[in-house]
Parts: sequence; structure tokens; C-alpha cells
Amino acid sequence: MKKTLALALTTSTMLTTAVLADSNTISEFRIGILGGENAQDRMNSYSCLQDYASEELGVEVRLFAPADYNGVIQGLLGGTIDMAWLGASAYAATYLQDPEAVEPVLVKVNMDGSIGYHSIGFARADSGITSLEDMQGKVFGFGDPNSTSGYLIPSIEIPQSTGATMESGDYFGEVKFTGGHEQTIVAVFNGDIDGGVTWADAQGNWEDGYNSGALRRAVDAGLVDMNELVQIWKSNVIPEGPVVLRKALPADVKAKMTELVDNLYENDPECSYGVFAGDNLGAQPVTHETYISIVEARKAKIGG
Repeated sequence: MKKTLALALTTSTMLTTAVLADSNTISEFRIGILGGENAQDRMNSYSCLQDYASEELGVEVRLFAPADYNGVIQGLLGGTIDMAWLGASAYAATYLQDPEAVEPVLVKVNMDGSIGYHSIGFARADSGITSLEDMQGKVFGFGDPNSTSGYLIPSIEIPQSTGATMESGDYFGEVKFTGGHEQTIVAVFNGDIDGGVTWADAQGNWEDGYNSGALRRAVDAGLVDMNELVQIWKSNVIPEGPVVLRKALPADVKAKMTELVDNLYENDPECSYGVFAGDNLGAQPVTHETYISIVEARKAKIGG
């Protein structure tokens, strides 16, 4: 009898917990923003989404712009960040450390309907550098170890085409981490390093920084004149990173935020432009399966 009563109470508690977990019980919602440009610009780009989310969820929404990618990754893993637009490698890093931490829900759609982008190698137009071969013995800048286009894919594809390692002093004079995409772009533009890599959709006009990506953000911010830069390398297509949500969030919160971001372009194209780093056609659903190849590449290259 006591055992039956205990079982009934346990079942009741589990059901009550499940109901509570499925209702909007959060007191705030926290959005992480990957590095790539200075913190204030990142916060400004997301302020409209912050307002929409606060109105939709009925709670305070806070933005976090850590100095590097790992700050967002660890925030998602530790439960201090609820949502972020990750690069594919940053998602892979999160997944490899805890497969149950986050779930990919949406991916940005380019102007041609595709969901890919490229790592772009570039140098100053007056440097005489027009190819990776011209970078031999020079200083090559990479953004962040957890960046897909800023390190993972170049570290795989560039050695395949040059036969060189990514070790300083081997083929390139120095392989240097700048801290982010914006830092790489500015360092090349100012002549502090000889070449660098960043991300772009590689659609539209070079002089505009293409349609979307870090180059477009830099142009919009007045940091660079693309006519003074030249493209020296382009990767194969990379799957655009996912918008992720913490799996532990209440189901209704996840549903509301997914719908909000999914409809952002239709409801406010200007906000979508800021959030997704340039011209886009909004977002579409995505699953883990899209990133299996990136997870495997990261596991093989970095180990986690």
C-alpha cells in the first residue's frame, strides 16, 4: 500500500514537473551574440530583436556580446545564454561538448534562396598579393579558433591547395589570430597584417562587401573601402550556421522565439538585415543533420 502510494505521489510529481516545464516559467531571456565586430555594434544590430522578444515573451530580454566565440559557447552550455546565432563550427563545438545542450531551429536564407556561405581570403589591392602563393612568408590573419570561416574551414582547405601546414614559419611567415572577423578586416585594411580570411555569402558586388557577411558589416560601419581590398581565395560552400535554442527551455518559449525569428524578415526587413549581417530572405527551419559534416570535420581537426 505504501509502495503504491509512493509510486502515485512520484508519478504525480513528475507530471506536475512536466507541466511546469512546458509552461512559460522563465523570468528573463538571454540572447548571446558571437564575436565578429565590436560589442556595441553587435548590441545595436540586435536591439530590435531584443524588443520584439521582450514583447512576445513578456519578460526582460538581455543581450550578451562576449569578447570571443567561446564566451557564447560556454554560456549556452552553462545555461546562462538561451539563444544564439552560431557559426557551424561553434555549433559543432557546443554539440561535441554536450549533445543535449542546444537544438538548431533556423538558418539564414541568402538572396538566391541558398543557405551557404564562404570563407574569403583577402589582402590590400596595393600589396601585390593576388593568391595564396603570394602569401608565402607573409602574415596571415584568422579570426577565432571557434570560427568556421575564420579558422576551421581555411585550416582544412588551404593546406589542401598549398601543401603547407598552418604553423607559423612553415609556409606562411606567421599565422595570427586577430580575435574576430572585424579585427581581421581592419588589420588587413590598415596594413597591420598582409592577408586574412573572413566570411561572406559571395553574392552581389565585391565593392559592397557582397550581400551579407562580415565584409558587408565592415562597409556599413564605414571601416573599409572594398576597392582597396582584393580577394585572394574562396572556400567551398559552407552550411550557414544555425540559430539555436537551449533544449531545457520551456516548449512554449522555444516555439515563440522560433516563430519570431522565422517571421522577422517578413515583419521587419531592417531588423533582419541587422541580425543576419546584411541582405537576406529571412530564415527557414534546419536540423542537426545539416551540420554533421562540420561536426565530423571539427572533431577530426580540433577534437572538440
